[in-house]
Amino acid sequence: MRTRKLGRTELEIPVICFGAWAIGGWWWGAADDEQSLAALGAALESGTNAIDTAPVYGFGHSEELVGRFLAAERGRRERVIVMTKAGLRWDTDEGQPFFETKDGAGRSRRIFRNSRPASLRAEVEASLGRLGIERIDLLQVHWPDGTTPIDESMGALLELRGEGKIREIGVSNFSPGQMAEAQAALGQVPLASDQPPYNLLERASEEDVLPHAIEQGIGIVVYSPLHQGLLTGRVTADRVLAEDDGRRKKPTFSQENRRRVNAFLEATVAPIAETQEASLGQVLLAWTVDQPGITAALVGARTADQARENAAAGSLQLSAVELAAIRAGALNLELELPRPKAVGGLRGFIKRLARG
Repeated sequence: MRTRKLGRTELEIPVICFGAWAIGGWWWGAADDEQSLAALGAALESGTNAIDTAPVYGFGHSEELVGRFLAAERGRRERVIVMTKAGLRWDTDEGQPFFETKDGAGRSRRIFRNSRPASLRAEVEASLGRLGIERIDLLQVHWPDGTTPIDESMGALLELRGEGKIREIGVSNFSPGQMAEAQAALGQVPLASDQPPYNLLERASEEDVLPHAIEQGIGIVVYSPLHQGLLTGRVTADRVLAEDDGRRKKPTFSQENRRRVNAFLEATVAPIAETQEASLGQVLLAWTVDQPGITAALVGARTADQARENAAAGSLQLSAVELAAIRAGALNLELELPRPKAVGGLRGFIKRLARG
């Protein structure tokens, strides 16, 4: 497994990190906890020793599962890099309204962006309890909160860092301007990273986020590198997604778009996969982490086999010709998508698409 320094910090992470959104259930549908724990174990054994989670993933359940895993692996705790987030609350109506959803039990939940200092502190304390640890390696502000100045949020995180409760400070879904504000507030403490959506179908970050990160030495840990499974070739046009699977709502997962994506994968990626003796997903993960400015990718897994397959992509390196062929082939891939609303433009649409 290849590893890279995260921005200007001393934290070194694998190019394939374990994304723990899916094991929390909720948006992805019910998950089997024992299978999830087995997936975490297989990931660690395969070199994926960084786990990224968040309180909102299953409304605490993902963090609790990671905590159970860490407790069982106490003898190897120092090997595991724990990355979580704060700034999305479902248990208070303070902050900026974000969206409404239902949890795994069918209860309605209203999600608010809340990066107020007191809220961030409360979330960090709750996360430490669920995870069963004394320090979070990377704490990321999950989404910008338009009701709270960024310098106030960063000030609270600096205090928590000074108390030894978090090691490094990052952000998620921040624009270059917002990252610049965060870094200014942090002073001599480096902004470790930003976490944008990025994959072969969603490359809006190449316009501004990635160039800014390269220029400023900020790590980029991307999420949805396989577009929530669509780029694995296993979500066929005739596959029926479960009623509680949030991907049913995504335009890219329409039957026609799935057909088009799989035709592209067969024509362009399959020959490379055959040459590399790899799966389609492994090839596209390798493509993703070798794009300029990208440090690592978060990849979800619900079974041990999935975790091992994902981890193997961390040692796969494509040639320059193969990398270019995949990008060139994607230029001919046209999907049927709704036109983005005038307000927010294409970037706003991409963000709405990413969160379902």
